[in-house]
Amino acid sequence: MLAAALAVQAAALLAVSWQVAVDGPLLGLDRWVRHGVLASRHRLSNSLLDHLGALLSDLGGSVPAVPILLGGGALAAWRARRAGMRRWWFPLPAAVATAGLIPLLVVPAKAWFHRPGPLGLPLTPEQWGWYPSGHTATAGIAYGVAALLLGRTVGARSRRRLHAGAGLLAAGVGLGLVWSDYHWALDVVASWCLAGLLLPALALPVAHLMPATRPVTPKLPAPPEHR
Repeated sequence: MLAAALAVQAAALLAVSWQVAVDGPLLGLDRWVRHGVLASRHRLSNSLLDHLGALLSDLGGSVPAVPILLGGGALAAWRARRAGMRRWWFPLPAAVATAGLIPLLVVPAKAWFHRPGPLGLPLTPEQWGWYPSGHTATAGIAYGVAALLLGRTVGARSRRRLHAGAGLLAAGVGLGLVWSDYHWALDVVASWCLAGLLLPALALPVAHLMPATRPVTPKLPAPPEHR
């Protein structure tokens, strides 16, 4: 199941990247989605939705995503140490390395594809481009890794909730960017695929170096001896 999901995401990322590089017909989907979103915004004319879209978009910025990633790593290390894990320190360098990995993945791709944004304005020399979406990738990877690290220090139910919360945040950031007309839809889809491919690869060493914490069953007091 996981292998099939990874294959689909890899194929989608390659296909979208190829179409962006050659300005292919698939980019018509971007224009169709943008037209539909703008029409919906005009029809609804709801300032609350617009503010929500902008707020969700901001959650994909380096602030607050990177501080939450680093804070999650620190909290995971503290909890791992309290639980007596041998490699309790691992979440700290893992979080720092992830924070450095995100721009290494996104910035060169933006500079290479050099794609203009939805407004159609030409890129200035200091701009990298819109593809893939940096905010979406930052949200997916930063919140995802924080959830992976913290998830090794809690029970299975809490772990699932952390993973689901990270996924919802990444989805919300992408949708907010499209709703706010900050990004093309395919910019967001590519970053979702990128995060979806990276997180399972990072989950393997995390699971190996941090065996999941199991809830401790309290010992019942022994019955008193009868004399």
